[in-house]
Amino acid sequence: MPVGGAETLLVNLLRRLDPALVQPEVVCLKEPGPLGEQIADEFPVHSHLIGGKWDAGVVIRLAKRMRSADAVITVGAGDKMFWGRLAAYIAGVPVIASALHSTGWPDGVGRLNRLLTPITDAFIAVADSHGKFLHDFERFPESKVHVIRNGVDCQRFRADPEAREGVRQELGLASNTPLVGIVAALREEKNHLLLVKAAAKLRQRHPDLHWLIVGDGPERTAIESLADELKIRDRIHLLGTRHDTPRLVSALDIFTLCSLNEASPVSILEALACQVPVASSDVGSISESIIPNQTGLLFPSEDLEAMTRAIDQMLGDPQACKLMGQEGRRLVLETGSLQSMVTGYQNLMLTIYDRASAKAKRMKETAPSELPGFEMHSQPPLNR
Repeated sequence: MPVGGAETLLVNLLRRLDPALVQPEVVCLKEPGPLGEQIADEFPVHSHLIGGKWDAGVVIRLAKRMRSADAVITVGAGDKMFWGRLAAYIAGVPVIASALHSTGWPDGVGRLNRLLTPITDAFIAVADSHGKFLHDFERFPESKVHVIRNGVDCQRFRADPEAREGVRQELGLASNTPLVGIVAALREEKNHLLLVKAAAKLRQRHPDLHWLIVGDGPERTAIESLADELKIRDRIHLLGTRHDTPRLVSALDIFTLCSLNEASPVSILEALACQVPVASSDVGSISESIIPNQTGLLFPSEDLEAMTRAIDQMLGDPQACKLMGQEGRRLVLETGSLQSMVTGYQNLMLTIYDRASAKAKRMKETAPSELPGFEMHSQPPLNR
């Protein structure tokens, strides 16, 4: 669990679930990571369960941990989606679901994961267009696709007038220095190198412009090397993993995201909740949150010229940026609250569980018990 959008979203979900209804546990196939370690005092966190990509023994290890579970939700695609659902089925878990947060490489579902569609009760999308993608492209049955919008804690993420000067002082910058920033794990699909190139192109028109990059990951060395090569290392501040994200985001003039693929990134919703307008690549379901000239600007994926034009335009019109930030928070309050997301997950799990329990009860009542050796097994009802 690195400090990334989907992982942070999961932590927020865990902390808001009703403890009278749900007792959550977290399973990491590999290391717990920074966020896993952070929440280990709050929830049971299991880790180091897989030895490699084709370690089939992970199924037995996972199934043993899932024997007492009423619901298993895999988060993301790849190994965890495959081994998690297979183990849940072997363990007899009543509710098996997959929450997906992206729309392609490196999180494509793939053929093996599609094979487990019959044992999966629900595929959770994070936006309307993402739900359509899961049905049309990934070919999941429409009846199994459920949209639960990503949610943001709008009390934690809100405009902070003191953050602007405080963050600039921390970085040794003047109080009027323009800041553009991104919060994203430093992974290839987040395309930070495009941001570095945009910073180089914009330096001449905006000589005082500085950039914040919050997050860590395997692309850090490549980002630093390109910044050195383009002679803008002094303008790009790589802050690594931080736990004061609301403060950092509130200090920005513009939030940007240049990912190659996304679904509905939480970082964009957090920026809008802080009344910071967004310039983003037009991928996944981002256009449902970033409405051109209302909450920010969009540019085609990997289009360096379009990205620099969008940021240049926004920097040149502070009043328009202020209005877009205000409209952005209004939009998040209406469509992306954390509580609505939590309620969506709880209701979906309980509905599927009750349906499975009712089915098991009917099967037991109608089973030909007079046949010798016949015995029905069903899960006990959820204690809530």
